[in-house]
Amino acid sequence: MMKKWLLLAVLWLPLASHAASEVNWPMDKFDGDLSNLPSLQNGFKLYVNMCIGCHSLKFQRYGRTADDLGIPRDIAFDNLIFTGQKIGDLMTTSMDPVQSKNWFGATPPDLTMVTRVRNPDWVYNYLRTFYVDENRPLGTNNKVFPNVGMPNVFVSMQGLQRNVCMDGETGEACSQLTVDANSGELTPEAFDEAMYDLTNFLYYVSEPSRMQRESLGLYVLLFLIILGSLTYLLNREYWKDIEH
Repeated sequence: MMKKWLLLAVLWLPLASHAASEVNWPMDKFDGDLSNLPSLQNGFKLYVNMCIGCHSLKFQRYGRTADDLGIPRDIAFDNLIFTGQKIGDLMTTSMDPVQSKNWFGATPPDLTMVTRVRNPDWVYNYLRTFYVDENRPLGTNNKVFPNVGMPNVFVSMQGLQRNVCMDGETGEACSQLTVDANSGELTPEAFDEAMYDLTNFLYYVSEPSRMQRESLGLYVLLFLIILGSLTYLLNREYWKDIEH
């Protein structure tokens, strides 16, 4: 009986995860590009300036990140490490988890695997869909993650985004997000590009060896094709004088 319950639990988990990731908001497609070093470098800069105060990357090291993104280690140390850590340290936050839970209602999650747990599309759209909601404790809400406990840390860049109701719409069902004119440092297009860069960086962090793995996979496939061809020819040569 216990084995049956365990089997049901294992089968149910992927379904529960899929259901939790569903959102009632049109999702823009995110196409990651790990060959775009300027994008990854800007995403790294945005992360250490805007995110690391609350969210760690506890499975990623500063040195490995700088090497992969083509940033000299001395420049990375002088410009991208503000916590007193060393270049070889893991990218952890100094925020106390107990205090953060009291402040936000939940401990801010580690982001190392967020694009694999959620998927990159979810992260990209989540970062862009915060809006003003005076009924929420922190004054903001999110279309992709309703009633989220995170404040909009990008409001100075994006500006004040509001949830605007069209004809017949009310409350959270309102389907139009608009940004107050001249309320942010960036244009809507530039802000979307910045959030693309940040998502692209988190996409890289989720599997730093992705490009090497994919390039190596091509060589493996080529080797298997050549080996298969040679095996076929050798087999035909071996059996050609033997009557069946």
